[in-house]
Amino acid sequence: MQLSDFDFDLPEALIATRPASPRTSARLLVAQQDQITDGRVIDLVDYFQAGDRLVLNDTKVIPARLTGYRSRQSAQGDTTAKIEVTLLDPKADGQWSALLKPLKKVKEGEVIVFADDFSATLIEKSEGQAVLQFDAKGDAFDKALNAAGAMPLPPYIAAKRAADDQDKTDYQTVFARHSGAVAAPTASLHFDEDLLGKLRDKGVQFTHVTLHVGAGTFLPVKVDDVLTHKMHSEWGRVSESAAQEIAATKAAGGRVIPVGTTALRLIESAARSGEVEPWEGETDIFIYPGFDFHVADALMTNFHLPKSTLMMLVSALMGQERVKRIYEHAIKNEYRFFSYGDSSLLIP
Repeated sequence: MQLSDFDFDLPEALIATRPASPRTSARLLVAQQDQITDGRVIDLVDYFQAGDRLVLNDTKVIPARLTGYRSRQSAQGDTTAKIEVTLLDPKADGQWSALLKPLKKVKEGEVIVFADDFSATLIEKSEGQAVLQFDAKGDAFDKALNAAGAMPLPPYIAAKRAADDQDKTDYQTVFARHSGAVAAPTASLHFDEDLLGKLRDKGVQFTHVTLHVGAGTFLPVKVDDVLTHKMHSEWGRVSESAAQEIAATKAAGGRVIPVGTTALRLIESAARSGEVEPWEGETDIFIYPGFDFHVADALMTNFHLPKSTLMMLVSALMGQERVKRIYEHAIKNEYRFFSYGDSSLLIP
């Protein structure tokens, strides 16, 4: 399996930089059997059935992009340097691993100031990343970060425009609960409370799981032989009640449909024994053609980057040739791509 097997040409104009408004007005491509149907996200009410169970990732994106200044005294007087910080993973005692730009401008032990009451000390550097010790913890940290931080938009959006206050709403799901993600579970961005209510009224059930999406989700695959690629890891949890709900739906003959690749990766991580079980920890599950799915019966997902692990995942679910035809249709019909783009419902 070569990386080129998952490549395609995408016109730059199809990369979305803002979401559809309202959320449910985004376009929806439905691929079922040999048919492709064009619709809108609001039409999900017509495709989901009583007894179906949607699995939703309730992670909450933190405003992980920070701009601060490092000050230093020297023989030439006081100097300052602007430092861009992207938080990656929380550690113990108020520490975070982070990306610093430019990393060489800060020495270990120096302080980066983001606001009058919000700063961090550089503890160590390693392999292009940094560990920061923040001066605030718990609720005080959350409050300061919300005031000073910006949403960590994906690189392909950030290259076109800066994050703004609107992104703090747009880049967050309506059911976000548990803070810790630095990227949104973007398929879930299409739901609003009205659509969720209509699905409940139809008899569709919901299960919440948590996978804190990391910046590694945007890392390119750099090897030609797909099987030698090493996946990034992300923390997730499938509670006992969530596992029981999913198992009950499977036993009753209902469909389990994860909303987004993050939810799919998590429940399949929890089901490597053949049945879904309570699970918590770091997962680096890599799903590519030939993968044995134990839980997911379908998938709602946005349109993905060429040569990405997510293209490999949808190809594993639907088949490589089928996915090529789906993406050819999406491009021909000018669907909007990536995090703020349109969506698809893939039913093997």
